[in-house]
Amino acid sequence: MNADIAVIGGGIAGASVAAELAGGASVVLLEAEARCGHHATGRSAASFSEAYGGPVIRRLALASRAFLETPPPGFVAVPLLRPRGMVTVARPDQIARLATELAKARDLVPDIHAIAPDEVEAMVPILRPGHIAAAFFEPGQREIDVDVLHQGFLRQARTRGARVMTGAGVTAIRRDGTGWRIDTTGGEVRAIIIVNAAGAWADAVAAMAEIAPLGIIPYRRTAFQVAVPDGVDAAHWPMINDVDEDFYFKPDAGRLFVSPGDATLSPPMDAWPDDMDVAIGVERLEAVTTLQVRRVLHAWAGLRSFAPDRVPVVGFEGPGFFWLAGQGGYGIKTAPALARIAASLILRGAFPDDLAAAGIDPATLSPARLRDT
Repeated sequence: MNADIAVIGGGIAGASVAAELAGGASVVLLEAEARCGHHATGRSAASFSEAYGGPVIRRLALASRAFLETPPPGFVAVPLLRPRGMVTVARPDQIARLATELAKARDLVPDIHAIAPDEVEAMVPILRPGHIAAAFFEPGQREIDVDVLHQGFLRQARTRGARVMTGAGVTAIRRDGTGWRIDTTGGEVRAIIIVNAAGAWADAVAAMAEIAPLGIIPYRRTAFQVAVPDGVDAAHWPMINDVDEDFYFKPDAGRLFVSPGDATLSPPMDAWPDDMDVAIGVERLEAVTTLQVRRVLHAWAGLRSFAPDRVPVVGFEGPGFFWLAGQGGYGIKTAPALARIAASLILRGAFPDDLAAAGIDPATLSPARLRDT
């Protein structure tokens, strides 16, 4: 099979960039699993926050908000965002850190504000009285319907002519004249450009193409669900987030979604939850709330893959090899902006003017920054 561009990886990064590229080039999307989004994309906390993440991540989220709030006609049939709100909390020993994070957040999100502990306890009545010493509230935080967003990108890619190949794990990559020959478990593909959107496997894909790895490291993150107490309506509770990310929890389909905020080094793999991480999460939940967890209803884990500086990598390295990797735990909320950047660089050789005007510096995303160090 021949295409102008082969996108490797069918998660949110690969699906979104395939959708953007397909309008201007022939595209094939290669996914190793039987369905796209099996790994990190399908295991996301689905939070849209403009105050969570470093400065580059936050600007990318701001640049993605308009798409998520008002997607293109025909992209989806239901809203992508649902109101939630997020309260970031601190114990007495974390108050200085909370003040620092609040000041940073206000730079880009002016409606974030301090909130009294008793107000937080009124919002979420299972919180243990007196445990929280200080907090701030992000009223504009939303929940993202990740599956609808991901399927929207895949549908848009197909509508624009892209071919999506599942069960097509890449086994070898070699130069073929001015392009590439890619061997997959679903057959051979030839392309002029490779887009490496392989998530936790990004460095492995680069190595097959004889491109030196960038140090994209996967970290395991655990999540689980527990029951909401009988008679308690938690549907409208905000998300509660510890300022040091030692835990976070929120309502989720009639249950509580909980994470201990773990970040354990992992090889690229189909991640599963470690019992100790789940136990730590339960312990931290019980410390901050009055809940006594009798049973974990469901637990899972996913991989969050970071570049060494914790900023996504977007750009060409060598003829015809393009990185779109290292989104960490922020890939869902930044996908619209990152896909636009990648497609613009690939198809037009230029960074989008509006995103540059929004304070996103192309040099901070380029793979060259990591080679220079």
